Amino acid sequence: MKQRSFLTQSLLAGMCLALVGMYSCKQKKESEKVAEEVEVETEVVSPFFELSLAQWSMHRMIRNGTDPYTFAESAKAWGFSGLEYVSQLYSEELDAADYSEEAMANFVAKCNEEAEKHGLKNVLIMIDGEGDLAADDKADRDAAIENHKKWIDAAAAMGCHAVRVNLSGSNDPDTWMNNSIDGLGRLADYGAEKNINVIVENHGGLSSNASMLASVMRSINKENCGTLPDFGNFCIRRNDPTDSSAGCAEEYDKYQGVTELMAHAKAVSAKSHVFDSEGNESNIDYVRMLQIVKDAGYSGYIGVEYEGSELSEEEGIIATRDLLINAAKKLN
Repeated sequence: MKQRSFLTQSLLAGMCLALVGMYSCKQKKESEKVAEEVEVETEVVSPFFELSLAQWSMHRMIRNGTDPYTFAESAKAWGFSGLEYVSQLYSEELDAADYSEEAMANFVAKCNEEAEKHGLKNVLIMIDGEGDLAADDKADRDAAIENHKKWIDAAAAMGCHAVRVNLSGSNDPDTWMNNSIDGLGRLADYGAEKNINVIVENHGGLSSNASMLASVMRSINKENCGTLPDFGNFCIRRNDPTDSSAGCAEEYDKYQGVTELMAHAKAVSAKSHVFDSEGNESNIDYVRMLQIVKDAGYSGYIGVEYEGSELSEEEGIIATRDLLINAAKKLN
């Protein structure tokens, strides 16, 4: 009886161990399956571009007293990795010093210090108010070229890859073309000496005629001369030139325009003004725009440039950032 009891107990113990092993194995497999599912669900797909912030998105903050040198700190907090500076937001300080070499060196040193402190990349400088590179008078074009050079020097010292310039000039197509080719082409020569790209934004007037601006690029035909397509700046002629709120009298098709300019693009600007309830830009199809950019083979920085008034600048910056990221997930 004792031997039978012992055998029975041993058999029961073995069965229990087998059942426990089977349960443990099943539990382990289920745990591994859950872990795999969680890993798949949390996998983050990076967009094909990097995110930079155009400082113009903060222009009201800065003009209301925010220190422009906090740009890097703010951009870092909002999730950006690149910085696009705007020259005119430092004009009060630099005008007072008559843009001396010392003042420009101080600007460069402070920007570099802040960018390094926050681990961000200086991408480009947007230059405004330094004269018209497409002016009718050659002496005016010459002066504009000289005025732009100090910013090219600054961009080189900051590790930027480009400066953004404007081509205003005449409303006559032939005159504008000839003057643009001369002024921009000569400035690009100086940029090449400093290893800096000189790029033009569609920024009103005939520069917003993408076909003509692309023709300027083909005529200049310099490796360091290109475009900065902006998703929303395609108004060629306003109803009232002195009042931007009066509306646009003549506008170039924005999707065709970005397509034409991407052939020469060295930077891209994601303009935004108003958002709908789902977070989409009300007047620009971001999925369509990003598909155009991606199809062009572009993989550099896309700069967020919020110019709206319904949201605060911080809210608009974040909304545009999120829209870019979400739109990129819907691309082919």
